[in-house]
Amino acid sequence: MRFSAPLLLLSLALLFSLSCAPAILKPGLSPSGPDEMKWAKKTLDKMTLEEKIGQMIACRYMGRFVSSDSDYLRDLVALVRREKIGGLIIFGGEVYETAHLTNFLQEKAKIPLLIAADFEWGAAMRINGTTLFPPFMALGATGSEDLAYQMGKVTAIEGRAMGIHMTYAPVVDVNINPDNPIISVRSLGENAEAVSQLAAAFIKGCQENGLIATAKHFPGHGDTDLDSHTLLPVIAADRDRLEKVELYPFARAVKAGVEAIMTAHLSVPALDPTPNLPATLSYPVLTELLRRQMGFKGLIVTDALDMGGITRSFSTREAAVRAVHAGVDMLLLPPKPAEAIDALVQAVSSGEISESRINASVAKILELKARLGLHRNKLVDIGQLPLKVATKPHLDLAATAFEKSVTLVKNEADVLPLGPENLKKKMAVFSLSSDANDYYAGSTFVREMEKRRPGVLSAYADAFTGQEYVLGAKEKAKGAEIIIFALFSSLRTAKGSVDLVPQHIELVKEFAACPARVIVISFGSPYFLRHFPDVDAYICLYRNTAQAQETAARALFGEIKVQGRLPVSILGLYPAGHGIEISGR
Repeated sequence: MRFSAPLLLLSLALLFSLSCAPAILKPGLSPSGPDEMKWAKKTLDKMTLEEKIGQMIACRYMGRFVSSDSDYLRDLVALVRREKIGGLIIFGGEVYETAHLTNFLQEKAKIPLLIAADFEWGAAMRINGTTLFPPFMALGATGSEDLAYQMGKVTAIEGRAMGIHMTYAPVVDVNINPDNPIISVRSLGENAEAVSQLAAAFIKGCQENGLIATAKHFPGHGDTDLDSHTLLPVIAADRDRLEKVELYPFARAVKAGVEAIMTAHLSVPALDPTPNLPATLSYPVLTELLRRQMGFKGLIVTDALDMGGITRSFSTREAAVRAVHAGVDMLLLPPKPAEAIDALVQAVSSGEISESRINASVAKILELKARLGLHRNKLVDIGQLPLKVATKPHLDLAATAFEKSVTLVKNEADVLPLGPENLKKKMAVFSLSSDANDYYAGSTFVREMEKRRPGVLSAYADAFTGQEYVLGAKEKAKGAEIIIFALFSSLRTAKGSVDLVPQHIELVKEFAACPARVIVISFGSPYFLRHFPDVDAYICLYRNTAQAQETAARALFGEIKVQGRLPVSILGLYPAGHGIEISGR
């Protein structure tokens, strides 16, 4: 599908000078008081069945430029005006375009739209130009509840400034499977208690500053080796293990007051033995467990209904009806929104679902919109964006998070930090990406190394780089006394793995057996070390970003304090909580 979105202002200067909103209220998330409940009830009483069901649907959009007469914009407006959907989810864009388009669509909506986004590592996960934080596993490596709170706060301030009211974060899945292809570094770690504490702090930071937080993916996606974007994973654990690991952070999130919980497209036989039934569509999982036993009273939203964990076995119509019957309040990204609405209208008309069941979900949605203040003002002041987005304090906080997360796992013979004596030694850097068409993944890291060690040898390779090139790079590195491997393997939807490709594993192992000192830096999964435990030094940054690469170079040369702790264990080699400290110079 092609995504784009309009920018209706003529120039950036005009964006700075004009405000599209009247007097702007401070973003907040108030309790559900008489005013909010009165507006919600009054609004609900006036709605047709079709309008009510439309409120339970959220579709995707992008905050990027397209012309005002584009087919894309026409279709997007039709979803808002004709289908009267209740929400939109942004999947990418720019700061000003996002804010302006969101205002534009809010003006088209009869009832204020609930705007959401996956802001797992800050608003920059979706919107360019905002503050970029490291992923949750890096936050887990810091162990800092204060950083978790501040990350939530900054995300809330920037999100609300652009007109976004809800983040589908934090991820509270406990990552206990090293081969998990879709959670991995999105998780805060493998210890349920530590995950719960950091998640609660993040939730508080978001919601105290007006952004709805969403704990996901219920009942827990951390012990899978399949990606629910393409297949239906199965969690085979018994109820006792589920209570101690998977369910524990959700129970704690409920206690912490999280406003929303997202379902997972995975089968959990210990909770519902129905074969091949995703938790998203399970009444025992969502209503009997989450609502009744765990006491969650907030908004239940699905994971995207266009994912393979649903679409391989259920049509849009069947999935919509089953999800609502199971206890879902809001259906995210149904492949055919109009069909989902029609199926639910027919289900109510036939008596399969009661209208009171629909009313209960819509009342929750409307009350939440009122608590956000949208019933009084649904627009944002574009002129405030430079004062609230990517400010120096926000960027400084993100830099602190990157630095504090750096985790030194192994350091034989104190090879790190690299001191002045190393400047005379022959040094080679291999930047290896296990992704296709990612040839220059480590270019920032190599550039930072060259600043500190002029003349360093460097070579790049991605997943498809030919063996002939790799052999040539090996030849060039012969005689090097220090070999540094910068390893990249991104977490991507439907990729199927976050591990390294075999040829890169073999290359590291080959050099690890040579006299040279071998230093490995993971810019992805911390589990890479299990393939080559004999390397001299191993350091984790958890994600490939330019800032992570700059931070890695500073850590190697002792310019910053290294203090992170592993949030997960590595195949019995090193337990969670392990980490070697280095004092910065």
